[in-house]
Amino acid sequence: MKTKVVAKPSINIITLGCSKNLVDSEVLFTQLKGNGLEVTHEAKKDKANIVVINTCGFIDNAKQESIDTILRYADAKEAGKIDKLYVTGCLSHRYKDDLEREIPMVDSFFGTNELPRLLKALKADYKHELVGERLLTTPAHYAYLKIAEGCDRPCSFCAIPLMRGNHVSRPMDELVKEASSLAKKGTKELILIAQDLTFYGLDFKEAGSSSGRKLKELLERLSDVNGIEWIRLQYAYPAGFPVEILQTMAERENICKYLDMPLQSGSDAVLKRMRRGITREKTEALIETIRETVPNIALRTTLISGYPGETEEDYEESYSFVERMRFDRLGIFNYSHEENTHAYSVQDDVPEEVKQERSDEIMALQQGISEELNQARVGNTYKVMVDRKESGYFVGRTEFDSPEVDNEVLIPAEQYARLGDFVLVKIDRAEEFDLYGTIVS
Repeated sequence: MKTKVVAKPSINIITLGCSKNLVDSEVLFTQLKGNGLEVTHEAKKDKANIVVINTCGFIDNAKQESIDTILRYADAKEAGKIDKLYVTGCLSHRYKDDLEREIPMVDSFFGTNELPRLLKALKADYKHELVGERLLTTPAHYAYLKIAEGCDRPCSFCAIPLMRGNHVSRPMDELVKEASSLAKKGTKELILIAQDLTFYGLDFKEAGSSSGRKLKELLERLSDVNGIEWIRLQYAYPAGFPVEILQTMAERENICKYLDMPLQSGSDAVLKRMRRGITREKTEALIETIRETVPNIALRTTLISGYPGETEEDYEESYSFVERMRFDRLGIFNYSHEENTHAYSVQDDVPEEVKQERSDEIMALQQGISEELNQARVGNTYKVMVDRKESGYFVGRTEFDSPEVDNEVLIPAEQYARLGDFVLVKIDRAEEFDLYGTIVS
């Protein structure tokens, strides 16, 4: 008598959206591996019989990408190419009921805080002993370290609290343990991420001590971890910025002279409607303090184009702001009208073509600024981390650049370098967003 052979479950995790989502996928990946399951992350060939999609629901473009990906795998399931399809992450958390109704081929949808329930559906147990352990999907030499979840800020345009909940800081000892574990496995750069790094520790309720911002203490403890050569800060909120961390950044050699601080607008009227809790004047004073305390720091920011009610005068104020501040890096997004946010109650009255024109003009301005700043680096020598090899070059970064979003340093492949190593590179020429150099040591 023939018996049916049941294939061993094989799981492929698909990650969409930001680096915070990537960390969530890595935690899931680690738990599944710890249960002895066969699991891959974004396998190039769809050989897995179970697919888990970790979605993004931040703005319209991200939501559409998530929906398109879900539909593609729903079709694959209907065609018998996969057996099970699960969806998790921000989009799933925010629109669970709608998605269940519209895409019934998905076996189950999970929210952002339902890891144990997702593991149970995948026939796996949540292993507490794996907390702080991570199997990376990035190259081994750098890793994202999520220090908090959620957000307490009242920004009128943002749906993150709807998907991620209130701000919750991770215990400091847990973070130091995770950093130490990563360092022992070869990680040299930690990229600190959260929806708002600067809020870290405000929610701690420690016996015998007052609550307060703990980012400075966390930076000092992570800086002391043996093997960590770079620590990078992303997503710092300007209002209530903990200026005490600046001296630490200036003094500690392994804390990168880099700060990602989304500012969203250079117009006081728009900042007020956005409920950002800060004025342009105070923002400029903060930037001056940052640059005075941490000389040569690279500042990255993002702006929103076409927030409801943004006039031509408001736009010109933002343009002038960018012109004066001369940020090292800048990204700009067209405003997305998000359901259930404070701003959703007002009319999205700036035409899409106007949003795009303003975005294009500010990016053209920034392109010129970035090129000028890069040209000033020609002839200088920098410590560069080698990330990968492609198209005849080793591709790396200085401490002033974060992976995937900032400058890259291109080194001719005929020179010797190993991936994940630090090398000293003299910059020979520069373009708007790339530097070219040769290894000198």
